[in-house]
Amino acid sequence: MADREGLTIGEVSERSGVSVAALRFYEERGLISSARTGGNQRRYPRHVLRRLAFVGAAQRVGLDLATIGSLLATLPADKAPTRTDWTRLSRPWRALLSRRIAELETLRESLDGCIGCGCLSLQRCSLFNPSDEAAGEGAGSRWVREALEAAGRRR
Repeated sequence: MADREGLTIGEVSERSGVSVAALRFYEERGLISSARTGGNQRRYPRHVLRRLAFVGAAQRVGLDLATIGSLLATLPADKAPTRTDWTRLSRPWRALLSRRIAELETLRESLDGCIGCGCLSLQRCSLFNPSDEAAGEGAGSRWVREALEAAGRRR
């Protein structure tokens, strides 16, 4: 088990469910930190487990690591964050989650319509071409069309 110096990387991995490679990656990105022993082994403070739980939750709501790092940078580095700290950090997620839920509900309704529609048209399909934004550029994929046009010019 852990000694007074802190948790080993293996112990943190086992307790958090985060791989050793991910822990090293997070440390390189400044999301977590460790101290080194005289033998150059990593030792993590116990509160790193809470930071890792926050990272996991933030990733599940769709935050990228840069945003997560910015949020974690506002927390005290030498102790476990308080409930007030977590509430402050997670408050903006409510609006993000509400937007995502609305997008998924819209997608679900579009999907239900598409299953029976039979249009087989990627030009008009609300799933592949929302609000018909690409219609002005012509039918099919812009990149495929450009590649075909470029190939025709080379002949």
